[in-house]
Amino acid sequence: MNQIEWSDFTKVELRVGRVLSAEIFPEARKPAYKLQIDFGVEIGIRKSSAQITAHYTPEILVGKLVVAVVNFPLKQIGPFMSECLVTGFHDAEGNVTLCMPEHEVPLGSKLL
Repeated sequence: MNQIEWSDFTKVELRVGRVLSAEIFPEARKPAYKLQIDFGVEIGIRKSSAQITAHYTPEILVGKLVVAVVNFPLKQIGPFMSECLVTGFHDAEGNVTLCMPEHEVPLGSKLL
């Protein structure tokens, strides 16, 4: 495992946001959703594409808090422009389970 400096970690803006909407992304090569996530006043609402269909439905996602990287460059995914990267972990079958705060925290809070 490569070690990084503390200053490297502090460059990554991992922030908490609330999923406002989730819809099926039919143009994606692999099953995915298009998400709108509210990161609070400072950052605002960002869009993301997430391959999380194995464990989540759009209805379950709305209202959930998620952790995302908000300072990556924009990424074109088919006809969709992703503005942040939602984080998660692969389970034993390779499906993504989201990284989510256990309790309510203010939108836009930075991961420590």
